[in-house]
Amino acid sequence: MPKFPRLAAVTGALVAVGALAACSSTSTVSPASATSAAPAAAGASAGAPAGVQPLTLYAAEGYDTAVAKAFTAKTGIPVTVDDDSTGPLLTKIAAEKNNPQWSLFWADGDTAFASLDQQGLLLPYRSSASLTAAGTALEPADQGYTPTGTTVMAALIYNAAAVSAVPTSYDDLLTAAYRGKVGMNDPSQSGPTYPFIAGLMNQLGGEQGGVKAGEDYLAKLKANGLHVFPTNGDTLHALENGQIDYGLIQSSAATGEVLKVKPTAAFKPAIAYLPKATLLPGAIAIDKGAPAAVQAEAKQFVDYVLSPEGQHVMQTGDPSGDSLFWPIVSGVTALPQLPAFPADYQALDPRFWGPLEGQVNTWFDSTIK
Repeated sequence: MPKFPRLAAVTGALVAVGALAACSSTSTVSPASATSAAPAAAGASAGAPAGVQPLTLYAAEGYDTAVAKAFTAKTGIPVTVDDDSTGPLLTKIAAEKNNPQWSLFWADGDTAFASLDQQGLLLPYRSSASLTAAGTALEPADQGYTPTGTTVMAALIYNAAAVSAVPTSYDDLLTAAYRGKVGMNDPSQSGPTYPFIAGLMNQLGGEQGGVKAGEDYLAKLKANGLHVFPTNGDTLHALENGQIDYGLIQSSAATGEVLKVKPTAAFKPAIAYLPKATLLPGAIAIDKGAPAAVQAEAKQFVDYVLSPEGQHVMQTGDPSGDSLFWPIVSGVTALPQLPAFPADYQALDPRFWGPLEGQVNTWFDSTIK
C-alpha cells in the first residue's frame, strides 16, 4: 500500500452549507424512479424504456440519491434508493437472503462486503475503470465488490474552545484527563465503527490476539466514562451541546463539521488523528442472485460510479459529509477542502475481520453500550 503525505491536525473552520454524517440517514426514497418509496419489484416500471429493469440500491452514502438520479438521467434505467444506516441495511440483506430485494449495496467499510462475499451473495465484477495503486490494493482478489473511494476511522474531533489537551495515543484516552469526555458510535448502527474497532483490535493484538486485546481496551475506555451514540451525527450533536469534548468518528463527518461550523467562544471543532488510522473504503457490490438483465444494468451503475462523471456527483452530492472522501480512481483529485491523506494508517484484511463483525458487535452491545 503506498504511503500518502502526513495529515496535519485540522484546526481551522471554513463555512459551508448543510451537513450529513456518514451512514446516519434513515429515510427510504425513490429519487430516480419516481415510483414508490418501497424497493422496486422486478419488471418494467412506468416511464422506463422497453425492456429496462429497475434497480434497487441499498445504500448508506450521503450522495447515493444524487448519483442514482444522475445515472437514471444518463441511461434511462430507474433506480430506487433504500437509504439507511449500514447496520439496518445489513440486517435487511440477511433477512432477505433467500429472496433478495436489492440489486446493489453501497456503503463504507469493506469488512461487511467481505463477509457477504464469503457467504456467496456477491457477483464478481471488475470495472474497466483505472484505479490508483491505493485503490487497486483495496480490490478483493475475487472481484466480489468494488472500492469507490476511501475515508479513515477514526478521526478524533474535539472542542478546542472547551479543552486544551489533545491525545497522541489511544492509551491517553484512558487517563483521568479524558474521564467522561469521550464519545463514539454504536457499531451495530454505524457502518464505519466496526472497522474502527477491528482496527483497534488489529493494532493492539494482531489477528491472533486482537479481539481479546481490543475488548480489554474498550472495557477500560468504558470504565473511564465512554459515551456511545448511534451514528456520526449523534456523536457530533453530543460534542456540540457539551455532553462530550472528544468524539471518535469517520474522517468525512469530522471534516464536514469543521467546514460548516463557524467557531464561537463556546465551540470550536478541531481534528487530530491517533496512530494508526484505519483505512475505510467505500464499496459497492451486485446481488449474485439477481436476474441477468438486472446484473447487466447494475454493472453499468458500478461503471458510472467509477467514471469521472460519477465521481464528480459523489464529490458534490454531500459537500459537508460523505463527499469528503479521498478518491482512488486515476485522474480524480480530492476536494480542495480535504487535508492530505494520513501517512500513519493501516489497511485491514477484510476477509479475516469481516466474519467477526457479528460476534464483536454483539459483545459491544451487551458489554460496552
